[in-house]
Amino acid sequence: MAGEALPGHFSYFGNEWLRDIFLQLQKSDAPEQRILIVDIDEISTDRLGPWPWPRTRIADLVETLLGHYGVRGVALDIVLPDPRDADGDRRLAMLSEHGPLVLAQAFDFQAGRPQALLDGQPGGTTTRYGNRGVPATGYIATHAALSRSGKVGNIGFVPDADGVLRRIPLLTRFDGRTYPALGVALVECCSGGAPLVLPPADVARIPYRRDWSAYTVATAAEILDGAYAADAFRDRLVVIGSSSLGQGDRVATPLGSSRPGLGVQADILSMLLDWQAGKAPSPWPGTLIACLFALASTGVALLGFPRLSAIASVGLLGTMALLWLGIAWFLSVHDPDFVTTGPLATHLVLLALAVPYQWQLAQQRSRHLLNTLRQYVAPEVVAELLRRDDGDPLKPQRFDVTTLIADMQGYTSQVETLTVEDAARLTRDFLECLTGPVIAHRGTLDKYTGDGLVAFFGAPLPLEHHADMALDAAADIVRRVEELSRARVAGGHPPLRVRIGIESGIALAGDFGTVFRSIYTAVGDSVNTAARLEQAAREFPHDIIIGAGVVQRAQRHDFVPLGERILRGKEKPTALYTLAAPKDAPLNNPSHSRLP
Repeated sequence: MAGEALPGHFSYFGNEWLRDIFLQLQKSDAPEQRILIVDIDEISTDRLGPWPWPRTRIADLVETLLGHYGVRGVALDIVLPDPRDADGDRRLAMLSEHGPLVLAQAFDFQAGRPQALLDGQPGGTTTRYGNRGVPATGYIATHAALSRSGKVGNIGFVPDADGVLRRIPLLTRFDGRTYPALGVALVECCSGGAPLVLPPADVARIPYRRDWSAYTVATAAEILDGAYAADAFRDRLVVIGSSSLGQGDRVATPLGSSRPGLGVQADILSMLLDWQAGKAPSPWPGTLIACLFALASTGVALLGFPRLSAIASVGLLGTMALLWLGIAWFLSVHDPDFVTTGPLATHLVLLALAVPYQWQLAQQRSRHLLNTLRQYVAPEVVAELLRRDDGDPLKPQRFDVTTLIADMQGYTSQVETLTVEDAARLTRDFLECLTGPVIAHRGTLDKYTGDGLVAFFGAPLPLEHHADMALDAAADIVRRVEELSRARVAGGHPPLRVRIGIESGIALAGDFGTVFRSIYTAVGDSVNTAARLEQAAREFPHDIIIGAGVVQRAQRHDFVPLGERILRGKEKPTALYTLAAPKDAPLNNPSHSRLP
């Protein structure tokens, strides 16, 4: 008899769904040689008459199994609530009282019925297990003549909230008495093995280790006809019932939505026999293992997410989920009660919270890097790079660039008499005079060199007039340094001078960083030449020294040749130039020639 789910007793949702999947994959077709199922199927009712059968025919069936086939015990998965033919009832009562026959009764576990089910007379009480049992609210039992002194077992059950039968009450408590399940009563009276020891819980999860095909099934008609050899089923335990759709003994189980209740009783009996023989899977602490795995997953995620991309983080969670499914597969056999989806719920929380959080942190870092890049590259250059979406715009490539290298002349003598704070302020103000014009004229700031900088024009975006842009930036630098110098002279400090070297040519520009630090820079002969030109400026009264490559590329500027010099590291003389000063504003300050 199917009762309703007891509120709060069982959970379903993901845990039960996952366990059902495991059971479907783990079920075995290996023959169960200890059990015989006798099926009162459609063939038997067609041949011997419709159900319900006379009690004498049922008694004949039981006596044939016990006498001709030598089975060890028989359980009827059929409730007989009303008396029928007296001879048949008398024979069944005698077999139950003095022989190895267990009759059936079905307890009801639904609370709140308007009127309790009280049909027949419950029997088969046991005192072996004390005052244990799942509380029942009613019953459909055998009539008093059968249950008064015979062996009786409960076939009522408590389905889960979704109507699937996954657990069975091993003991039932009603009206101050304890009643065993049908399989428990059969094993206790007829198995011939060691005493049955039940677990502390009164409700057991049915393992469903064997499919219907694993059991030996004989029809009732075949048994009555003696269709099998006399020793074919010797010493087996027998469950008699019906798989017929007409009798309605069908239940939903993890193995299927419409399974014979007879097969469920066989699964329960197989489980009890394993317990009695000590063949039950060894218990594992499933809850503890699940908790430890969830904690380990959280630790791995917290350590790995900051180092991985969002997609890689999702992949890491997927890998951990698959690993847990493998562990839960084995663990579910050894612990029927732990929540298999606990770690998966942890993974979902990490997926819902940690991955977006790490993505947000990555976005913040990206914005920070982008903002940092804007400090070294003109904003329009950054915007153009983002619009182009060229894959990796920072990979090393050959560009025609103009390199500008600027430095403060006499830096040591400037700061040796200053406090640390004043020296830092001077350095910062001077570098601002250098950086502002570079960024304003779409240059790329390569690096600071203490009191100077290295910049180039024409990368990472190619610029058609990069030489003119570098010259415009140099002129602006000189003007800003002159303004800063006048302010410091007014404050009693020595004047400032900037030395600038500029050269154009082919260079390899890109990210030449390592795994520890990224750096966007340019390398090439023209870059080295610009550095030598900046050093040569100390020998001239001119702030800006220009190479021949710039002169060849510039279109908007005029130059003054300064002759040729053999620069350090060069074998041939290099032609030097400076900017021609505008007529209304001389570019160079004559006082610079007096600086050390």
